[in-house]
Amino acid sequence: MSTAVQERAVHERDAVEVRRGWWTREHALLIALLAATAVAYCWNLTVNGYANEYYSMAVQAGAQDWKAWFFGALDAANGITVDKTPASLWLMGLSARVFGFSSFSMLLPQALLGVASVGVLYAAVRRWFGSSAALIAGAVLATTPVAALMFRFNNPDALLVFLMVAAAWAVTRAIDAKKALRWLVLAGLLIGFAFLAKMLQAFLVLPALALAYGVAGSARLRTRLLHLLAAAGAVVVGAGWWVLIAELWPASARPYIGGSTSNSILELALGYNGLGRLNGEEVGSVGGGGQGGGMWGTPGLGRLFSSEMQTQASWLLPAALVALVALAALSWRLARTDRMRAFAIIWGGWLLVTGLTFSLMQGIIHSYYTAALAPAIAALVGVGVVVLWRRRTELVPRAVLAGTVVLTGLWNWRLLAETPTFVPWLRWVVVFAAVAAGVLLLVGPELPNPGDGARYLAVITATLIGVASLAAPAASAAATIGSAHTGSIVSAGPATGGGPGGGAGTSFLGGGGTAGVSEELVSLLQNSDSRWAAAAQTANGAAPLQLASGEPVLAIGGFNGTDAFPSLEQFQEWVADGEIGFYIPATGHGGGRNSKIETWVTENFTPQTVGGTTVYDLAGHS
Repeated sequence: MSTAVQERAVHERDAVEVRRGWWTREHALLIALLAATAVAYCWNLTVNGYANEYYSMAVQAGAQDWKAWFFGALDAANGITVDKTPASLWLMGLSARVFGFSSFSMLLPQALLGVASVGVLYAAVRRWFGSSAALIAGAVLATTPVAALMFRFNNPDALLVFLMVAAAWAVTRAIDAKKALRWLVLAGLLIGFAFLAKMLQAFLVLPALALAYGVAGSARLRTRLLHLLAAAGAVVVGAGWWVLIAELWPASARPYIGGSTSNSILELALGYNGLGRLNGEEVGSVGGGGQGGGMWGTPGLGRLFSSEMQTQASWLLPAALVALVALAALSWRLARTDRMRAFAIIWGGWLLVTGLTFSLMQGIIHSYYTAALAPAIAALVGVGVVVLWRRRTELVPRAVLAGTVVLTGLWNWRLLAETPTFVPWLRWVVVFAAVAAGVLLLVGPELPNPGDGARYLAVITATLIGVASLAAPAASAAATIGSAHTGSIVSAGPATGGGPGGGAGTSFLGGGGTAGVSEELVSLLQNSDSRWAAAAQTANGAAPLQLASGEPVLAIGGFNGTDAFPSLEQFQEWVADGEIGFYIPATGHGGGRNSKIETWVTENFTPQTVGGTTVYDLAGHS
C-alpha cells in the first residue's frame, strides 16, 4: 500500500467519530466545557468596573439615544464618535437598554461572545476531526489568558474574534457542501460585519479562508472562483451598508467621526486604523504604540515571544507551529480536496498572516491584539495533538509529539517565571509533567491498547500532556479573571491596567476615574439643562464625568485630544446658544489638548470650585 493511501486511511479513521453523530458522553463533555467557560467568564464580571471608560461612555450614550447607538457616539448629544466602527457597541448598548446601564449589563454580551466562540470553534474542529480534538481546541481557547481578558472587557476584540471564528466555520461547511455558495456568502457577510467591529484587522483571515476553499472546494475551478467572487461581494455588503450610510448622512446631522482628520469613516479605516497601523504614520499616536511598537517589543519575528506580548497568547504558540508543520507534512500527498490540507490552510494561514502582521507592523499595537491569534492556536493544537496521538505507534509522530510536549513545558516554565505572583511551584509541576510525558511517549508500548496496563499508561500520559500544556495558561487566565483590569491599555495576567485611559490621554482628577468625581460635581451636572452638561479635554477627561452623572459630556478632541473637533468657532457658537453647561479643565499632562478652547474659556469665564474640582460656568454667562 502506498504512503499516500496509508495516510488517507489514517485520516479517515480520525474522522470516524464525526460520522457517528452525537452521543451521550460527547454531548455531556461539550455542555461541561461551555458551562465552565460561562462560569469563568461571568464570574465576578464587574471586577473590571467600567473597564475601558472610553467605550463605556459610548455604551452609556447608545443606551440613551438611538442615533448615538447607531454611530457609536461618545455622548447622547452626538458630539463625536469612538475611533472605531461601532458594531461591538451595538450589542453592549442593546443589553444596557434592556437591563439598564451598568458594568454587568455592558460586559455580559462580551462574556457570552466568549462562550459562543468556544462553541463555534468546537463545531468547526469537530466536523473534520472529531469531538476529542474539538474539546481540546475549545479548552485551549477558553484558557488563553488574553481571551479571558477580552471576553470580560468592553473592547471590540470580543466581537471580532467571534465573527472570524464563525466565518472559518462557514468556510468549513462550504468545503463540505454540494451547494457551497450560501456558506461562502455567509462567511463573507460575517467578515464584513467583523470589519464593523474592528475595521481592517478583520481582513487578516481572508487570505487563508479564500485559499482553503480555492484549493479544497469540491466544485470545478471556474465555479470555485465564481463562488469566491460572490463571497468577496458579500464582504463588501456586510461592511459597506453601514459605511455607505455614514458617508451619505449629512455631516451636520451626525456625530463627528472620531480618529479621522476629515470627518470621514473611509479616511479613518484607511488611515489611523488602516495603513497607519502598519507603517507607523498614525494620526495622534497614543499609548506608546508609535514607531517601533513601544513597550510591546521592537518589530520583528521575535515580538510575539518577547516583552509583554509573550504572556498573552504564546503559551501554546510553539506547539501550534509544530502542529501546523506536522499537519502540512501529513497532508501534502493526499488528494486536493482532503480535509486535513484544508484545515491546515484555514487555521495555519490565519495564524501565520495575523502573527506576521502583528510581529512586523510599525505602528500602534497593544498586547491584547493577540486575542485574534487564540482561535487559530487552539484549533491547531487540538487537531495536532489528536492526530499525532493516534499515530503514536509510529516512531516519527511519537517523537514529534514528545518533543512538542517537552518544548511546551519548557516554554511555559519560562513564561511562568515572568509572572512571579503565581505560586512558585507551578512552573516546576509543569516542566516535570512535560518531561515525564515526553519520556512515557518515547518508551511506551507501541500498541495503543494491548492490555489494561498500557491503557492505564496511556491515560497517565494523556493527563501529563494536559497538565504540561494547559496548567500554566489556565493559571494565568484565572489570575486575569480574579483581578481588576481597567483603562485603554490592558494586558492579561494578575497585574491591573493603568486606570482610565491606561495612561494614554490627559488624566482627569489625577486618573481617579468615576471615583474622582465628587457628589457635588455630579449634582451640578445633573441639574444642567444644556445639550451637553459639560465639556472636557479628551474622552479620558469626559468619560468619568459622564459615567458618574449620566449626563452628556462633550469630549473635546476625541480619544486623546488630537481630533479637529470642535473648532474654537463651533465651541464659541455652542456656548453662545447655551448648549454647553460647564467647562471642566483636566489635570495632569500627556495626550492632546485644544489649547485655543481652554485659553478662550479661562480668559472669558470665572472659575469656581465644586467638590474640589475647578469648574467654569458657561451657560450662566452665555
